[in-house]
Amino acid sequence: MQQSILIIEDDSDIAELVRLHLAELGHRLTVCHDGDAGWERYRREPFDLVVLDIMLPGMDGLEICRRIRQEQERYTPVLMLTSKTTELDRVLGLELGADDYLTKPFSLLELVARVKALLRRSEAMRGSGETTRRPLRFAHLDIDPTSREVHCHGKPVTLTAREFDLLYHFASHPGQVFSRMQLLDQVWGYNHDGYEHTVNSHMNRLRAKIEPDPKNPVFIKTVWGVGYQFIGDRQ
Repeated sequence: MQQSILIIEDDSDIAELVRLHLAELGHRLTVCHDGDAGWERYRREPFDLVVLDIMLPGMDGLEICRRIRQEQERYTPVLMLTSKTTELDRVLGLELGADDYLTKPFSLLELVARVKALLRRSEAMRGSGETTRRPLRFAHLDIDPTSREVHCHGKPVTLTAREFDLLYHFASHPGQVFSRMQLLDQVWGYNHDGYEHTVNSHMNRLRAKIEPDPKNPVFIKTVWGVGYQFIGDRQ
């Protein structure tokens, strides 16, 4: 199935390399070299994925990501491109709702793998519909997949797109132990060796938001030598 991808990247060489490699997937590609043009193009037509650089002339990638996530009618995955020197911007991008990120310089094969994973996940969500996923309620934790809202001890918790997916996956399988590689495969959609640290960093951020004491978690336990386990009884 042909899908539509918007590439917003001001470096023409990088943009062309990304376009050439994604063109091999058979999708329709649109390239913009500044933030204002990229945002206007996104507003005019629907896209299935946005590959978005942070540092752009005009509107920057963080603002574009924020505006994309404010839309309620559709959910468009965002793959953010960052440099090694912009760790804070990368964190902000995830907080604003980016689904994934790649740090420059990146492997083009990895870029293609990430794009495939995001498109598969997005297509699966449309096929099943978010509304078919039921709200999950535990003693002190409420998770609503339709609104993608989480309340812990009665207070709203702001999660990134990936943090929400990770939590919902755990809460849908209480008691089951998942290895880092399983989580990469089932939540991220890829399972390349060496990327277990991605799970670790997201887990640390998720625990910091939902656990009363992240150093002594009550919801998501570490099973040493194996992975992680969600503890809780559904109500």
